[in-house]
Amino acid sequence: MAKVAFIGLGVMGYPMAGHLKAKGGHDVTVYNRTAAKAEQWVAEHGGTAAPTPKAAAEGCDFVFCCVGNDDDLRAVTTGPDGAFHGMKDGAVFIDNTTASANVARELYEIAVSKGFGFLDAPVSGGQAGAENGQLTVMVGGDQAVFDKAEPVIQAYAKMVGLMGEAGAGQLTKMVNQICIAGLVQGLSEGIHMAMVSGLDVAKVIAVISKGAAQSWQMENRWSTMAAGKFDFGFAVDWMRKDLSICLEEARGNGAHLPVTALVDQFYSDVQAMDGNRWDTSSLIARLQK
Repeated sequence: MAKVAFIGLGVMGYPMAGHLKAKGGHDVTVYNRTAAKAEQWVAEHGGTAAPTPKAAAEGCDFVFCCVGNDDDLRAVTTGPDGAFHGMKDGAVFIDNTTASANVARELYEIAVSKGFGFLDAPVSGGQAGAENGQLTVMVGGDQAVFDKAEPVIQAYAKMVGLMGEAGAGQLTKMVNQICIAGLVQGLSEGIHMAMVSGLDVAKVIAVISKGAAQSWQMENRWSTMAAGKFDFGFAVDWMRKDLSICLEEARGNGAHLPVTALVDQFYSDVQAMDGNRWDTSSLIARLQK
């Protein structure tokens, strides 16, 4: 058992922190910007709620974080009453936020200078993966720090991999989102084509899902996409945030992402349809309107 803190109890962080308590058996302190959410978590899981990220981090062996973006991350780490001001020597800060590689490298350098470890560890698997403790965790940082933290991370993961030095976890998450964007657009067009052509979509999917077209998105989202139901997790607003990170990184490193840029614009069309909170499979909606 370790002394653990979790900062950020959103749709992902809330169940992830729960797994650290229930499955990991750790002593967990939580912080959330809306204090009522932290109190709700404590009422459900036990543990302790802290008034600030700094207070949550004090005395902890591992501090986890899952917030919205780079600015949110800086606020809860190096900002006033940020967690970095409460970290003890030799502790490890594990950031599960999907953020830029630049902020990961920046926070890594600060952490090292202060005598504690930092891992950028974004996750994939969506709300269902968080709730079921079946997330894929892509990690950037030092091997020794990863080896120390990996058994604790396992509480909410089905796969944990060290991808390279600081920032490599965030870069891997960018690759993940680039692949998902193209897959969902292709699946949307395929289902749309089947429907317009008068085919039985269920029969089509039953056949092609056994061949080279098969994907997680096809297996898990085709039926809800065909039914126009888009309440299954990761929201369009968050996908656009992630794709903007991908495109910004590409502008700096010279990668060519023409399909990603196009799909990002398709998601902006979905937002214009008031689909901001629809899940990412809602790309099909703009084809069906």
